Amino acid sequence: MSSTKFKKDKEIIADYEIQVKEIRNQLVEQFKCLEQHSESRIQLLQDLQEFFRRKAEIELEYSRSLEKLAERFSSKIRSSREHQQFKKDQHLLSSVNCWYLLLNQTRRESRDHATLGDIYTNNVIVRLTQISEDVIRLFKKSKEIGIQMHEELVKVTNELYTVMKTYHMYHTESISAESKLKDAEKQEEKQFSKSGDLNVNLLRHEDRQPRRSSVRKIEKMKEKRQAKYSENKLKCTKARNDYLLNLAATNAVVAKYYIHDVSDMIDCCDLGYHASLARTFRTYLSAEYNLETSRHEGLDIIENAVDNLDSRSDKHKIMDMHNQVFCPPMRFEYLPHMGDEVCQVSAQQPVQTELLMRYHQLQSRLATLKIENEEVRKTLDATMQTLQDMLTVEDFDVSDAFQHSRSTESIKSVASESYMSKLNVAKRRANQQETETFYFSKFKEYLNGSNLIIKLQAKHDLLKQTLGEGERAECGTTRGRRNARTRIQDSGQPIPLVVESCIRYINLYGLQQQGIFRVPGSQVEVNDIKNSFERGEDPLIDDQNEQDINSVAGVLKLYFRGLENPLFPKERFLDFIATIKLESGAERAHHIQQIVVTLPRTVIIVMRYLFAFLNHLSQY
Repeated sequence: MSSTKFKKDKEIIADYEIQVKEIRNQLVEQFKCLEQHSESRIQLLQDLQEFFRRKAEIELEYSRSLEKLAERFSSKIRSSREHQQFKKDQHLLSSVNCWYLLLNQTRRESRDHATLGDIYTNNVIVRLTQISEDVIRLFKKSKEIGIQMHEELVKVTNELYTVMKTYHMYHTESISAESKLKDAEKQEEKQFSKSGDLNVNLLRHEDRQPRRSSVRKIEKMKEKRQAKYSENKLKCTKARNDYLLNLAATNAVVAKYYIHDVSDMIDCCDLGYHASLARTFRTYLSAEYNLETSRHEGLDIIENAVDNLDSRSDKHKIMDMHNQVFCPPMRFEYLPHMGDEVCQVSAQQPVQTELLMRYHQLQSRLATLKIENEEVRKTLDATMQTLQDMLTVEDFDVSDAFQHSRSTESIKSVASESYMSKLNVAKRRANQQETETFYFSKFKEYLNGSNLIIKLQAKHDLLKQTLGEGERAECGTTRGRRNARTRIQDSGQPIPLVVESCIRYINLYGLQQQGIFRVPGSQVEVNDIKNSFERGEDPLIDDQNEQDINSVAGVLKLYFRGLENPLFPKERFLDFIATIKLESGAERAHHIQQIVVTLPRTVIIVMRYLFAFLNHLSQY
């Protein structure tokens, strides 16, 4: 029997270790894959640098050849008789004029190609060098965070392994204690059976005392084994609960890593790459477009490719190309030990009180962590927007480099005087790297917080389901939502709460917002605010709760759009439209007034309130 038990434990542990080993192999392959893509990018950038270096040499050589060509014929013209005649009367034959214009155009092309070569050398190649440095630096930083995330995965799997072993040990002890208790019960039954078979009257007085002592020993042994069994069973229950809770937390962390963290890590590797590469190609495009407009058709194809640079699309392609590496693994399943049929967290006494206390502790801890992590997320979003503003600055237009005058001044490097000046480069690079460092520190903090939240949330939800809180909360929410909707319809207040609260919030925080009522807000946030109003709550009353202003405007639009009877009744719509045909402004105003006075007073009050707000908003 012991060999069978040992084989059962060994099989369970082996299955778990195989699953963990597969995940670890996936993690190693992920780094290899990302490193290969980073190396391919660096190679691409090196090839681009070499290409533009050779092209700059060709452009400069071509410029010198054009200058020699123009000078050769210009010197010949200056010594000719036709040129002397031109200096006297300033009249030329049309053919000679074309010849002069052709030479002037050749000189112009010479200057343009020299400018183009200078832009390639002092602008485009320098940008590509910077992008190569950024790719290497960002990959190293992303890899550090990736290693930390991998260590977290290994940690949670090791913790799960430990609690699983503990559960197996206590369950084995529980089975053993139960077996010993059954043996004691059999001995007790056997002793009582013997006592019943013997005639008490036939026993001698001196034989009764040892037999009573034997019975007491058996009863005492049974009590000890009963206590030992109860103790081991309680330990087994607690160990099983810990195992199930850690199992839920581990599955949640692994799922979050494969669904969210891997994607975010690839985003960190791509940070600024596509934007910087797009700016570099746009510099090239600007130079080529100004050099020769007849090449637009071919350059449009390149511009289309530059416009289609998309980090998200590239990320999805990478993940699709290596689907087996980046797809989430199978969930860890509960592995019962030795025929244990209990597969849920046990909330029976004596562990119910402990679980309830643990549930409330998790609930309090989660509320604090979510607030803290939300603040970190807001800081992270703001930092990302700052980085995007730095990386998408439109500094690729070099049209000023192609402005010509009649003077024969030497060509100046406009590119060197603007973007690539040492002062600008040092300042931009310092700001960018400082912001990057801050972003990565906040990103690391956000990942740590979200990982902790997802683990605690998984345990919280499982405990909530076990203790029956989920069902009661759901019933309460449904009832509250129905009552809130009834209160909104029957409140009879002059201005509906949702209208008054949204307008107040926009007046406080949204008057300077660009594109308000035009830019859509987050649909999730709009639904959350709308549901709060339906429950009779005012989610905008707390000024500390910073809501997206476009989402608040979306809730206001959604409210008026969802009215069963529109603010401007359908039966009076044609009457309102008819006022457009009136030429006099006074007549139009009088006609509209006659229509409005026929509407219910409550509608007029809301109209007046709404249009007063819109008039105030239009002044900004």
